[in-house]
Parts: sequence; C-alpha cells; structure tokens
Amino acid sequence: MTAVDSTRPFSISVHAARLAYAGAMLFDSLDFALAAGQITCLLGPSGVGKTSLLRLVAGLEGTGTVACSDGGKLPGRYAWMAQQDLLLPWLTVDGNLMLGARLRGEPTDRTRAAALLQLVGLAGRGDDRPASLSGGMRQRAALARTLMEDRPVVLMDEPFSALDAITRHQLQDAAADLLAGRTVMLVTHDPLEALRLGHRIHVMAGRPARLDDALKPAGDPPRDPRDSEILKLQAELLTRLASARAATA
Repeated sequence: MTAVDSTRPFSISVHAARLAYAGAMLFDSLDFALAAGQITCLLGPSGVGKTSLLRLVAGLEGTGTVACSDGGKLPGRYAWMAQQDLLLPWLTVDGNLMLGARLRGEPTDRTRAAALLQLVGLAGRGDDRPASLSGGMRQRAALARTLMEDRPVVLMDEPFSALDAITRHQLQDAAADLLAGRTVMLVTHDPLEALRLGHRIHVMAGRPARLDDALKPAGDPPRDPRDSEILKLQAELLTRLASARAATA
C-alpha cells in the first residue's frame, strides 16, 4: 500500500451524494469536488441543503462516496468550524484550544496555542474564560481552536455570519492567511465573503439541488472588496442567487 503524504494538500471528490429530509429529497446523485489547497465556497437559498452537504462530506449524514486524491480516508483529517463558537464556558481559552488533544490522549501544546492566539489577535488571553470575551473575540478563539487541530481539510459552516461588518472583515483576513494551503469548504450566505475568500464559488439550487459551474475570482484571498472586478462578480452572484431562490421555491 502506498503511504499517504500528510504534508501535501489533496483534493476531495464526492460522488452520488444523496440525502432526504422530512420526506423531501435535498439532493440526489450529486457529484462535486473540492480543489486541493483551495477554498471552495458554497452559497444558496436557505433550506436548499448547504449545511447538509457539508455534513455529508464530514460523514455525519446522507450517503455517497467521499474520496481523497491521495488515497487516504477523510475521517480524522478534517477540522470543523460551526456558525456558533461552541466554546465550553467552564474552560479557559487555552483549555478550549487544547480540548481535542486532551480527549484523544495526546500531549497538549501551549506554545502552539499561544502562537495561534497571537495570530488571531488574542495574545495574552489564553487564561480567560469565554464569558469575558466579546462575540468577535470568541469567534477568533474558535478559529484558533479549529486551526489548533492542524488538519489538512477544514469544513466551515457560516462561521462569521453573526459578527458585525468590521469584525467579520478582520476575521476573513485572518482566515485567508491561516487557511492558506488547506482544502476548505466554506458555507456562507454572503456573496462578498465568498468573493473575498473563495478560489471556487458554487451556488446550490433546485429540488433536488445541484451546484452551478464554479465562479473563479482572479487573485489570491483575501481580495479587496472595493475592487471593481469583485463588485462586478458580486452583482453576478446576486443574480445567480435570485435565480437559485426561484428554482428552489
């Protein structure tokens, strides 16, 4: 058997994804791919099945074949970042960052935790409890916790949607830097967020749902939201989303 090289990014292909919910078929015989070392963003109307598709990739629900291009298995090689920060209130920030290692019986790395907190702008807050942090700071801690897992794949479900515009912009900048080189699937309702962060952007629509052809903005994330080309693509994405809503109603 060929050894898996854990240092190189790999692509993920999903074949024949299928999931029904409450008697309705969300998607059926759906094929798509996540490009190696890139951020793939997924938009679409509420209820179309974006989060469900993310959970299917993670192996949490639905059926289908999820294959990694390096021949390895995905379980154990992805980190999950939810819309809520999900920090445990009785643990310190450091304790939250190192919880995964503790649960697996692995050594904890305070040096790495401190370095990640500095990268997300929370230097010196490792001994604080989540209740002492603002909403934006809690999301920064959640991003650091996700990266503390040091997985080659990151699955993100609207992680910045509840934040104010300035904090969201700052976290997008941090995420673009810290997620570089990882294979990422990001579900979002925000076209501009997708255009700032995504290498490939899909809109999900229909019953059962399908993904449209990927929109591929030029340049590397994080892109300048004031750029004229980004603003043009934002208008195109809004048009696609309006069509998707009509197709899914």
